Amino acid sequence: MAKTEETCAFCGKSRRNVNVLITGLFSAICDDCVRQAYDVLNENQPKSGRAFLPNKQELPKPKDIKDFLDLYVIGQDEAKRYLAVSVYNHYKRLMQRITKEDVEIEKSNIIMVGATGTGKTLLARTIAKKLHVPFCIVDATVLTEAGYVGEDIESILTRLLQVADYDVEAAQRGIVFIDELDKIARKGDNPSITRDVSGEGVQQGLLKLLEGSIVNVPPQGGRKHPEQRMIPVDTHNILFICGGAFDGIEKKIAQRLNTRVIGYVASKETAIVDRENLLQYITPADLKTFGLIPEIIGRLPILTYLEPLDRSALRKILTEPKNSIIKQYVKLFEMDQIKLTFDEEVYEYIVDKAIELKLGARGLRSIVETIMMDAMYQMPSDSVKSLTVTLDYAKEKLEGTDINRLQIA
Repeated sequence: MAKTEETCAFCGKSRRNVNVLITGLFSAICDDCVRQAYDVLNENQPKSGRAFLPNKQELPKPKDIKDFLDLYVIGQDEAKRYLAVSVYNHYKRLMQRITKEDVEIEKSNIIMVGATGTGKTLLARTIAKKLHVPFCIVDATVLTEAGYVGEDIESILTRLLQVADYDVEAAQRGIVFIDELDKIARKGDNPSITRDVSGEGVQQGLLKLLEGSIVNVPPQGGRKHPEQRMIPVDTHNILFICGGAFDGIEKKIAQRLNTRVIGYVASKETAIVDRENLLQYITPADLKTFGLIPEIIGRLPILTYLEPLDRSALRKILTEPKNSIIKQYVKLFEMDQIKLTFDEEVYEYIVDKAIELKLGARGLRSIVETIMMDAMYQMPSDSVKSLTVTLDYAKEKLEGTDINRLQIA
């Protein structure tokens, strides 16, 4: 009597048609069915957002959060303090067990204003390393009104869900950083009577997220998969941190300050104003004049600014942070067993070029990359195991390229 060939009890495939067939006392199962069973169990396993929260003993204090930011970000003490306190209060708010007699703590969304290259996104990315809650960064420039090419407002929460591995409970306790908020400002201070695709209409859509409401979120994006099941997400406990360059808002601040100049005494008072850093005088009224609607401003109660980077700050950014640009290149060469060193005067030259080309902090890397490109291409194939970058070498490599392409218009 011929022996019956073993098959999977679930899909019916024979041993020769699968990679692995696990046999038991009465039946067998193939590796494909094992994987599918694992996926089913994983999808239906109950999840708890509390796992993303530290206990009270591990709760990072504002000073601890700022000290951590200091390791990676140079300066910007004012913005760090505001950010640290907002995140700390967010943690405490999530831990609060509300009773009928208890005081309910409202969340304090924050907006950071600063010129390009001053570290808004870096602050957000750095603080994400310290957090125990889901954290995502989204770009407001891609957001449009429903019905137009671009992303829906709900896509912000889609990304937060992805970070939280689609654990809705955890996502509802998360933090979202919305970058480039100034790009959705309406074009004038007057309300639009027509559809403003990337301006007021998007701000109106953001309101329901910022103020706290239950939003139906498409897990894969709304327009390409209209048949998918929506996931309801409650935004009451999601902290929103917004950032933007608000290019040109200094002129509006200056106009507001100058309107108060009447008489000799007032003129003496305005002489005290630091015209090199007008952002320190920013108020919600300036944001309204720039093009943010009052409802959005009201739901971003904490307003802080980032200071412009001077020469001293750029010099520190180049070498001092834990993951500074120079330390990154030293590590890259070290992985090829090459010892890389820089002469001190090279740092000064790089900073001078960044200031000359008005590149800000993010331009430092472009300059160093241009200087090191030939060495990074050639040396991994050579037997040379050390390189000292001198001022002459840096000048030769940088001036031998079209450095004007690095310049920000």
